[in-house]
Amino acid sequence: MTFSIVARSDDGESWGVAVASKFLAVGSAVPAAVAGVGAIATQADANVSYKFLALAHLDDGATAPIALERLLAEDDKRDHRQVGIVDVEGTAASHTGPECYAWAGGLTGPGYAIQGNILAGPEVVEAIETAWLSSTGDSLARRLTLALKAGDDAGGDSRGRQAAALLVVKDGAGYGGLDDVAADLRVDDHADPVAELVRLLDLNDLYLTASTDDEKVPVDGSLRDKLNERARAVGRADFPAWVGAENYEMRVAEDFSWVDRRVLDIIGLTPPA
Repeated sequence: MTFSIVARSDDGESWGVAVASKFLAVGSAVPAAVAGVGAIATQADANVSYKFLALAHLDDGATAPIALERLLAEDDKRDHRQVGIVDVEGTAASHTGPECYAWAGGLTGPGYAIQGNILAGPEVVEAIETAWLSSTGDSLARRLTLALKAGDDAGGDSRGRQAAALLVVKDGAGYGGLDDVAADLRVDDHADPVAELVRLLDLNDLYLTASTDDEKVPVDGSLRDKLNERARAVGRADFPAWVGAENYEMRVAEDFSWVDRRVLDIIGLTPPA
């Protein structure tokens, strides 16, 4: 009833899971990941305890295949389970129990594990793999969602669509640098959940990632006046008040010495030449 990809970034700094299913709030059940440890997806007749047990095994130094072996050895319903794991080194392992509903299966390679059950056919996991391998220049979050979309476009869950989720972790990547959650997005009930997940990732990048040097525009007196004028035109006391109300703090300097080009576009100003 679910298809997923578990992966590590090529630079070895991020781990994540993308998943979609005809199952309400699939993101609450399937994915788990810890930076510097690894990531897992548990599905089919999902054993949600796998998430915590697998990460504990990985944290103790087990490889993905060993962690998977331990999970299955302790579970008398292993034939009904499906699981994918990627460890700290990018080693991948995937299991599809023989009692999982057809079509069910998976693919693994360096840094990724792909699996699905009750799918339109093997073309779903094949499309996910092709998309993953052809997107090496993108961020892990973007690669995972592109791969998920490819699987959805190839037929996805044979029963239809309902939910999708994305979880990506990286040391210090969370809000304010205080945890490892780079992205934790869930579409719990939607007619086109994968497309909605892509939209949410765009918003996540805008609101919750830091501006690059190329995106920063210095704010001089003239630009500051224009920013304050635009903010007052939409009912805010000044530009800092507008930034706070719209949650663009990650895209504007604390001392307002620079502003992100995208924020200028949103407020309706052209960056100075």
